Amino acid sequence: MAQTDLTIDWVERFAGLARLEPEIKQILLTRSAIVDVPKDTMIFGPDRSPENMLFLLDGTVRVQQVSETGHEIVLYRIHAGESCVLTTACLLAYEDYAAEGISETAVKAAAVPRDVFDDLVARSKSFRDFVFAAFSKRITDLFRMIDEVAFQRLDVRLADRLIDLSEGADTISTTHQKLSVELGTAREVISRQLQEYQRRGWIAQGRGSITMTNRAALEQLAGHVG
Repeated sequence: MAQTDLTIDWVERFAGLARLEPEIKQILLTRSAIVDVPKDTMIFGPDRSPENMLFLLDGTVRVQQVSETGHEIVLYRIHAGESCVLTTACLLAYEDYAAEGISETAVKAAAVPRDVFDDLVARSKSFRDFVFAAFSKRITDLFRMIDEVAFQRLDVRLADRLIDLSEGADTISTTHQKLSVELGTAREVISRQLQEYQRRGWIAQGRGSITMTNRAALEQLAGHVG
C-alpha cells in the first residue's frame, strides 16, 4: 500500500509522540504497519489477546461492553490522534480484551506490534510518559461515565448525548436502540424520554433520525448553558 502524507510521519500527529527522541520515533515508524479497516468491523473483542497497539490516524472506533444477557453500553470512542486505553491495559497486563471495539467509520491506524510496545515502554521514559498520560486521561473519563450512569438523571444524560452526537447539526442519524446502547439502558426507557422531549416541543422524530427543534432547552437541561 502506497503511503500518503497522512502515514509517512504518523508519529507527528500525536502530541506526546512528537516529543520522542529521534531514535524512538524511527523505531515506531519502521516497525509499525498502516492498516485500513472498513466501517462496522469488529477490530477487537472479548477473549482476544491484543497483538498490536493501535494509534488512530483517521476515523472513529466505538468501544462497548456487552453483558452475557446481551445488554450493551458504550464505554468511550477513539478518534483520530488517540490510542485505545483498553488495548494499553491489556498489553501491560498480558490479558485478553473484556470489551469490543467497532469501527463506526472507515478507519486508518498505525499498528505497533506487542514486542515493540513492550521494548519502548521499558527503554524510553518519554514513550512511557505518553502511554500513561493517555491511560490516565481515559480512566478519568471512564470514572465520569460510571458516575453518570449511577447517579445522574437519564433525561439529563440523554439531552447531553444528543447534543454531543449532533456535532453542531440539528438532525442526528440515530435510533432509539442505538441511544439505549449509548446510555446503557432499555430502549423502552429511551423511547419514553424522547416522547416527553417531543411533547415539550424540543425535538421532532423521524425514521432513523431525531431533529432538535429547541436546542437551547436541551442545552439548558444538560447544563451546557447557565
